[in-house]
Amino acid sequence: MKPTRSVAILRWLAAATIFSSVVWQVTDRLAHNLFRPAEYFAYFSIQGTMIAAVMLGYTGWLAWKGMPEKKQVTIARVSATTYSIVIALVYNALLRGTPGDARDAGYAWPVLPNEIMHVWAAVLMLLDLVLVAGYSQIRLRASLWVAVFPLAWLAFSVSRGILDGWWAYWFLNPNDKGGLTGMFTYIGGITALMIGLGFVLLALRTLISRMTTKN
Repeated sequence: MKPTRSVAILRWLAAATIFSSVVWQVTDRLAHNLFRPAEYFAYFSIQGTMIAAVMLGYTGWLAWKGMPEKKQVTIARVSATTYSIVIALVYNALLRGTPGDARDAGYAWPVLPNEIMHVWAAVLMLLDLVLVAGYSQIRLRASLWVAVFPLAWLAFSVSRGILDGWWAYWFLNPNDKGGLTGMFTYIGGITALMIGLGFVLLALRTLISRMTTKN
């Protein structure tokens, strides 16, 4: 499918839906006097969600203007899609149902925005990547760019945890039951998943683009 104004509208609707999940959570936390911005916006799931919304908004604008997608934009689309999928996989495999912060005792996160962020954002991003054409002449080694932001986030998060004792996720905490070995195992596993998934998505997008071009 070529980027058209119809695609632009769908992308903007998807971007609004994804971004609304963050707005809804922030609003609800503020209403309950539980909003801690320095912690909330430090979660990879929040940052990844906002990246997804920005990418859909920006590529929607490109589609509306009829502007061709450059290589860097397609790599960014693959990266944003990878983050959304990893957020969904990690949340549903490791985090769903785990106890919340003790400071939030009695508080329940709104269900719908949580599901948008941890399930449906990945679906929307994957559909956009698979169905809408992008730049096709990209070498697969470009998938390594997918890991740049997550590794920077990891470096910041671990440094912050060491300095002030707050950890975004339990599996990053070396003081948890898994210790340093567990922490590095999870970091290595998630990083490998990120790069591998980025490679697969980029290969899939390139293959679809070439097949579409031939037809």
